[in-house]
Amino acid sequence: MEKDIRKRNIGLNFNEDGEAEIRLWAPLAAQVFILTGDRELTLELLKEDYGYWVLQTDQIKALDKYSFKINPLTGEETLDRADPASLFQEAGPHGRSTAFDVNAFPWTDADWKGVGLNDLIIYELHTGTFTPNGDFAAIETKLDYLVELGITAIEIMPVAQFSGNRNWGYDGVFPFAVQNTYGGPLALQHLVNVCHAKGLAVILDVVYNHVGPEGNYFADFGKYFTDKYHTPWGEAINFDDAGCDAVRDFFIQNALMWFRDFHIDALRLDAVHAIKDFSPVHILAEIKTHTEKLSQFTGRAYQLIVELDLNDDRYIRSQSKYGYGMDAQWVDEFHHALRVCTGQTKEGYYSDFNGVADLAKSYQDAYVYTGQYSAHRQKKFGVPVQDVSGAKFVVFSQNHDQVGNRMLGERSSTLVSFEMLKVMAAAVFCSPFLPLIFMGEEWAETNPFQFFVSHSDEELVEAVRKGRKAEFAAFHNNGDTPDPQDESTFKRSKLDWEKTGESKHEIMLSYYKTLIALRKQHPVLANLDRKNVHAEAFSEKKCLVLKRWRGSDEIIVLFNFSTQMQMLSIDQAFQHASVLLDSALIKWNGPNLQSNTISAESQITLFPESTLILFKTNV
Repeated sequence: MEKDIRKRNIGLNFNEDGEAEIRLWAPLAAQVFILTGDRELTLELLKEDYGYWVLQTDQIKALDKYSFKINPLTGEETLDRADPASLFQEAGPHGRSTAFDVNAFPWTDADWKGVGLNDLIIYELHTGTFTPNGDFAAIETKLDYLVELGITAIEIMPVAQFSGNRNWGYDGVFPFAVQNTYGGPLALQHLVNVCHAKGLAVILDVVYNHVGPEGNYFADFGKYFTDKYHTPWGEAINFDDAGCDAVRDFFIQNALMWFRDFHIDALRLDAVHAIKDFSPVHILAEIKTHTEKLSQFTGRAYQLIVELDLNDDRYIRSQSKYGYGMDAQWVDEFHHALRVCTGQTKEGYYSDFNGVADLAKSYQDAYVYTGQYSAHRQKKFGVPVQDVSGAKFVVFSQNHDQVGNRMLGERSSTLVSFEMLKVMAAAVFCSPFLPLIFMGEEWAETNPFQFFVSHSDEELVEAVRKGRKAEFAAFHNNGDTPDPQDESTFKRSKLDWEKTGESKHEIMLSYYKTLIALRKQHPVLANLDRKNVHAEAFSEKKCLVLKRWRGSDEIIVLFNFSTQMQMLSIDQAFQHASVLLDSALIKWNGPNLQSNTISAESQITLFPESTLILFKTNV
């Protein structure tokens, strides 16, 4: 396995002598040739065991175009196909592959040690809509802004090559190739290098549960898919059926490549609950094992963060405790409970949540459902989380899914009041978990983030339109769904950077900076020990009191989600506490001239839709 760790051993790679080493898995082929240049040069590959074909040659150079000519075992018509492990599809998924020397980049981040899991302040962004230009180079122009905001890691939505020039990225069909319209592999390496120079870690969103529909030629090579299982997005990837060994290696190699060859710091693995694998060693656990070996080889720590719609701590338990060893997971239930607190209509999966009571439970237990009956799922759901650090959980008030999967892609800024936006932000950054914000959230961006594609197959386009309507039918009963194929849908979803200097948007940006700095600098809020957390809900008042402590230092965070003034009784020890943040102050565009004082009876009045953070020490 050492060969797997040190370099990529599938696709086309260049060795130290500049020769191209080619290794293709194509068990359905009787013969395989590589076509280079204008298909003028044809070189035959040699057959190896288990369906692999190999060739080493000095006749292919970096940036040469190439493809594979495959004579099927069935005797059917010869196929001309791009490399399934291509690093660069310069002409898109239907074009030929471009040979790319992934080791040629002049990295300057040798001293980069990464950002510890506990220190992650994550900023999720979509390359195409984050900036007017919509590419990697344009992201670089905004990195100083993100550093000033207090961000420690950017999380980039998927960049694997997809069809067309606009897409969320979850329809990728070349898992190793970097989207051509974003700048390709060289531009991504450059972006990561610059991020590290500025102290920013890079998290990359990858999709290992399905492959997109347009430009997907995997079935021409081998059994990459299985009909044993199904996903909502297409054929299930073959991780445990006949022929799965090469498929498993393909995706293990993919994960290692991002870490080793692109210096990515962490991967966010999309919807791992849709990965079906009943092998003795789950594919996620095997990826983790190989990642740890790579870490030992490079001396850098790498993290695997999963999106998971299962309250199953097996995914984040260590392998020594019979888990898969994932480093962290997204917690949608925190988001759902928080949204219901703010008045979100209890439709669809929100119907399972009961506002402040469930938010308090998430603060305590991470998961809201830990074995009780779920009416939405119509079954008991979840397990309790035992002795797991808060750094194992990523929470948010918005993300691409929760915004984009609304019919109109509305952000929270158009759904709740300005005051409530501040409360939602505090709920995330005062949690004992890892905070994530979605691009533009920090200045209360009002442009929507809608679902968009640019497929060329009209039947597929129509299927996507119908699928979108069905996906959120539980949330909306009328109205027109924005056309995902229409370029105007994409353009509407771009951030408006001009707002950052305008009135309330500028105030919100300053509020986020203050809140993030408080989260990073205060030892109580920066401590992610879940044992030092207590949350109490006052459902009739729509209020919540979150208490966190470290040693003799204590913080209480009071949340009023109601539209009325509310009086709460607090610990008498906080009578002379200092105010760390009051969202109701006029400086934050609130109604309050100065922070409230605590009465002799240890009671405090909270303004409607506000949050108050108090600190005391017993030293």
